[in-house]
Amino acid sequence: MKKLIITAVIFLAVSACKTNPFTGKSTLNFYPNSQIFPMAFAQYDQFLTDNKVITGTSDAQMITKVGLRISSAAERWLDSNGYPGYLKDYKWEYNLVNDETVNAWCMPGGKIVFYTGILPITQTETGVAVVMGHEVAHALADHGAQRMSAGMVQQIGAVAGNVAIKDPEKRNMFNQAYGLGSTVGVMLPFSRSHETEADRIGLQIMAIAGYNPDEAANLWRRMKAKSGGQAPPEFMSTHPSNDTRINNLMAWAPAAKQEAAKFGVTSFK
Repeated sequence: MKKLIITAVIFLAVSACKTNPFTGKSTLNFYPNSQIFPMAFAQYDQFLTDNKVITGTSDAQMITKVGLRISSAAERWLDSNGYPGYLKDYKWEYNLVNDETVNAWCMPGGKIVFYTGILPITQTETGVAVVMGHEVAHALADHGAQRMSAGMVQQIGAVAGNVAIKDPEKRNMFNQAYGLGSTVGVMLPFSRSHETEADRIGLQIMAIAGYNPDEAANLWRRMKAKSGGQAPPEFMSTHPSNDTRINNLMAWAPAAKQEAAKFGVTSFK
């Protein structure tokens, strides 16, 4: 049984790789778009039904406007870099929801929600573009499917350990150590790497869309001020620290502008 589980993990890892077009790296992904997108679309529709979606206001219209510009910029980049048709199964949708939570998110396939609570942080259309670029990047890089795939591997590892260890006391010790070790040592760094990747891809896309990438660091300065500096240690978090993000975004902004220049974009909002 143990050998069968190990063989299954190796087979899945080898057969389920997909290339991230923005990094050129192979990623672990067990879930094809044809499987995960319909599930995500159904969950998104249910969320909209259960929450108060704001329509017709200037803020709601701005969310849609920025979303269209960002996703269009992403398609331009993909088409010009050898990935035509990459977005054929995506069904982009951008909604503003009445909720004071300071957050925005994107589901696989391009279903995006902004909460009204994040608007005081974004402040401007360019600020919205920072967040929108980040969320669109999550969808482009299949981060949702990758997280589900990593979770599956984590579960298989736990099953393998429980099958292999016969002694109940040792099995209990393994479960405690494996749970903590695989979370802090693997899953949390994996999540932080996705956030960092989405920051970098998003910065590039927003610049191609005509938004000033220098504003990204300013947004995270406002986010840091909003939090009052209160945050868990980075190694215990799913996200990089505010300071890490600010420093990264400042360092990456010139390259984002250079990438935008390839598309004829040399001035920014």
